[in-house]
Amino acid sequence: MAVAAGLSETLTKTTVLEVLAPICGTVQTVEHQGELTVMIERGDLLEAMRELRDNPRSSFEMIIDITAIDHYRREHRYEVVYILYSLTHNARICCKVALSEYEDPHCPSLTDVYEAANWFERETFDMYGIVFEGHPDLRRFYMPEDFVDPETGEGLFPLRKDFPLMGVQGSLPMPEKFPTYR
Repeated sequence: MAVAAGLSETLTKTTVLEVLAPICGTVQTVEHQGELTVMIERGDLLEAMRELRDNPRSSFEMIIDITAIDHYRREHRYEVVYILYSLTHNARICCKVALSEYEDPHCPSLTDVYEAANWFERETFDMYGIVFEGHPDLRRFYMPEDFVDPETGEGLFPLRKDFPLMGVQGSLPMPEKFPTYR
């Protein structure tokens, strides 16, 4: 049996699907360059992640990263991406949750499952505006708390595809003159 680069001989795609089946039923998967990605419904996320962490057949004890993808002008504009790692099996997996809310995307917080999710969720909120429900301290990470559109007062999120490339005039103080470099 072929083993994906992200998985190991002891942890296969079949094993991951068997671990998720009681929670998610049939799971959509994508394999790209040896990496396994599973699509999880938002309502199943917390239970699925707990099972991937606690089940000895999978043992994904560590969360490596959380980020998002903005598929501007698609029905499911955002995908929240979770990268998990199993120290036990020396294996990696990618889990994605599609969000259909266009204006106000929400996703459950994983801070109760993985403590390290706290910082990753704050960063994803700050850059994409995805609200992680149940997060203990969801606030801006890089941008100032008052980083809003000066005309509408709505929050600005720099990694959204509809964010202006040159920034929003008047949203941040800029130096009067930019230094010149030789």
